[in-house]
Amino acid sequence: MSRFETPFVQRLRLLHPLVQAPMAGETATVELTLAASRAGALGSLGAAYFTPQRLRDSIRALKAGTERAFAVNLFIPVPWSRDPMREAAYAAEIAKAHATLKLPPPEPPQAFEENFDAQIAVVLEEAPPVFSCTFGAPDAALVKALQARDIYVIGTATHPAEARELERRGVDAILAQGAEAGGHRGTFLKPFEQAMIGSMALVPLLVDAVRLPVIAAGGIGDGRGVAAALCLGAQAAALGSSFLLAQECGTSAAYRAALQSVNNTGGDLETAITRAFSGRPARGLRNRFLEQIEGRENLLPDYPIPNAWSRPMRQAAAKQSDAEYLSLWAGQAAKLARSEKAAEIIARVMQQAHACF
Repeated sequence: MSRFETPFVQRLRLLHPLVQAPMAGETATVELTLAASRAGALGSLGAAYFTPQRLRDSIRALKAGTERAFAVNLFIPVPWSRDPMREAAYAAEIAKAHATLKLPPPEPPQAFEENFDAQIAVVLEEAPPVFSCTFGAPDAALVKALQARDIYVIGTATHPAEARELERRGVDAILAQGAEAGGHRGTFLKPFEQAMIGSMALVPLLVDAVRLPVIAAGGIGDGRGVAAALCLGAQAAALGSSFLLAQECGTSAAYRAALQSVNNTGGDLETAITRAFSGRPARGLRNRFLEQIEGRENLLPDYPIPNAWSRPMRQAAAKQSDAEYLSLWAGQAAKLARSEKAAEIIARVMQQAHACF
């Protein structure tokens, strides 16, 4: 067995030890997931914000479009409560952005998150090859129910304690989300600051902590990162930011321009961890709204309240091509992203990885 034919790769019948990481929101498209899976990686659909019907339609479209494995990713629900004073303070910040974008004053959201129970019922009925999750550990009974439908289950860990808990729940594999990763932190057992462990440290820690396959994620932008992850004991590597400029990705024009401007100017890409847009720690490019909230994030309402309040702002900013009010989620290696088809990205990354050995 070659270094690239790991048990994880064999179990899912992949061609490469690569996962196209799930990215919820505007970037989540069936087209990107299909392209990645057809190219031999594990394509993943970040479906956390999908209605149950859209989720069902997407799974059916993926099944019709490829015979290869693909994953559907959802957020495990987290406890939250409303605080009128904090919510009013955040609404006032959103109102400032609305004024800049020439929008009407913000109105209270009608709903704050999708119904996870309804989403997971669709997953159980439609049975995608792989289910992955973040923000928590799925109930052991749910894991068994998924596996009874021949669904492979991947949990997300940012700390060895979380990996051990996921193993106790019975998942099949664990994605190790290093501190460098873009988007929301998956931390669920520790304060997120205590789980900001870099991938180079986290991957071997998890490999030693559990008996399950470990997938490395965070700061992996090309084949050099994939090769390093495999050397650390990971059975695959997940790339997210590397696909933000993929032709099949749903990234808005303003989002793409913000990423490409760094490459065009030869400057450095600066990211930061922020709660500004959703209420949950997430890594993205610095912009005006992030800096507007910076230093006062401990006063924000619980996730997902800010996510719902900020959605109209973000949607309008995308239409107006104003990146200053978008949640520009990106990892620390996002500068390595290139505007290519997903299959070309995968081929390039694997050529680099092979050259490392």
